[in-house]
Amino acid sequence: MPAAPRGFPLTSRKMTRSCEPRRAPARPPESPLSSWRFVGIAVVTLVLQFPASLGDCGKPPVFQSMKLKGTLKPSYAPGEKIYFECNPAYYYSYFYGLSTYCEKNNTWHPIDEACYRKQCPVPKVPNGEVYEQFEPNTGFQFGKNAYFYCNYGYYLKGEAVITCELSGDTVYWGSDIPTCEKILCKAPADIVNGKRTNNWRTEFEFNEVVSFTCDPSNGSQEFSLVGEKKLTCSGPEEWSSDPPQCKVVLCEPPVLKYGKPLSEMKEKFFYKDEVAFQCLKGFYLNGSNPVFCGGNSTWEPEMPTCIKGFKPTHPTKPPVSKYPGYPKPLESPPIHELFEIDPGVIALIILTILVGLAVICTCVYKCLRKETKGVK
Repeated sequence: MPAAPRGFPLTSRKMTRSCEPRRAPARPPESPLSSWRFVGIAVVTLVLQFPASLGDCGKPPVFQSMKLKGTLKPSYAPGEKIYFECNPAYYYSYFYGLSTYCEKNNTWHPIDEACYRKQCPVPKVPNGEVYEQFEPNTGFQFGKNAYFYCNYGYYLKGEAVITCELSGDTVYWGSDIPTCEKILCKAPADIVNGKRTNNWRTEFEFNEVVSFTCDPSNGSQEFSLVGEKKLTCSGPEEWSSDPPQCKVVLCEPPVLKYGKPLSEMKEKFFYKDEVAFQCLKGFYLNGSNPVFCGGNSTWEPEMPTCIKGFKPTHPTKPPVSKYPGYPKPLESPPIHELFEIDPGVIALIILTILVGLAVICTCVYKCLRKETKGVK
């Protein structure tokens, strides 16, 4: 038998190995953690699928004006519909729906408030107006106020502000609706020794005027009209002032100690005659100037007085701020106060000025003379 070619044993070994069954490579043992991971993924997948099958839109939306109709459920399936009804004191608006449903994405279909507050009836006020202070044109809903005012020549009788209130499911005005009444005044009282215009009338309207005059006197002195000559109807049963009086008014000639009158003096002064005064040299006037003859035959305001000395440039009684028109600390006194100085003081000031000028002129003359000598 011929010898096997070289390398045959190697070929034989390869053929022998190819005939043997092939084995898969060894795998590491499975970890328990991998098995639990698979289970967790499966559970999460099932949970995510539950809302679609069991329904879980969550709680229905909550509104201020309406509430859920029926019993609240823990969950709602997609496509399930719920209904609402208006809360007490609210009414349904037909422009919006009162229902919603659970959508496929497990959210509630959006809806708006569909109920509105009930309103009190709009008050009607003849000869007047009513208005809303806030949110105009929304009606007088409960909790809101109505404000009233009257036309010219009328006054409000009752409450100027009333509130729309709520009791259970009913709304009502908390106070009576006011009225606008015409402003009228009864005729003013008659006066003694005088008369008024339109004395035949017993009633006057708003802003109407009544004038008074005095009768001629039977004596030597005429009557004076003391008070307002004209009265105006300014409010319900209200005149602008009390009726005047017709009486004889005579004031004695005023006497001012250490002073003299600047006005013409008469034996008798009548109602509203005025007299002005001036103090004698060395005195200054303190008080009102001029004064007039008042309705009680006395001089008004109180007669002034003449005080010896110079008029103080500042008030002696604190605080300074209580004196109207008093200059501020940095302000100069009025010009007329500067000239209210005693003549002796004025002469002393002038003499001082002249002496000062003479001294200045003498010094200047001496300086000029020295300079002239130096030049020579």
